[in-house]
Amino acid sequence: MNYNNVNDNSKQLIEIANKILSKEPFSIFLEAKILDFQIGSVILEIPISENYLQQNGFVHGGVLSYAADNALSFAGGSVLGTNVLTLEFKINYLRPAIGKSLLAYGNAIYSSKRQAACRSDIYVVNKEDDKKLCAIAQGTIITIDNQNNSKMS
Repeated sequence: MNYNNVNDNSKQLIEIANKILSKEPFSIFLEAKILDFQIGSVILEIPISENYLQQNGFVHGGVLSYAADNALSFAGGSVLGTNVLTLEFKINYLRPAIGKSLLAYGNAIYSSKRQAACRSDIYVVNKEDDKKLCAIAQGTIITIDNQNNSKMS
């Protein structure tokens, strides 16, 4: 997928981001989708399935980590271009996630030509549509092919 000639039109960016997700088997398995995507920010949603729970009935930390990693990557990729990887990230689990869906908000905090420092806040949404912060993450996103990597900004 290529961001060339894409302006800051959120609808176009959401379509591009969801096409990228549709090519990732694990994203398909989790039924992940992008709700909002702009230069520097993203909102990723994952409906919670019984298959994603650990032994205590909470969403497994691996699912929360996936949400954080993808939110960080999309936020970083929005300022660096599409050829990016997560160099590293750290996640803090704040409370057990019990509810109907996860929302991962990703933001690019700083970027240079080759890397972006990003943050993600992961919320669990309950049946009443109330959101509670359940994890936070920060990480570094890097370009992997600077010569063919197009910037959106």
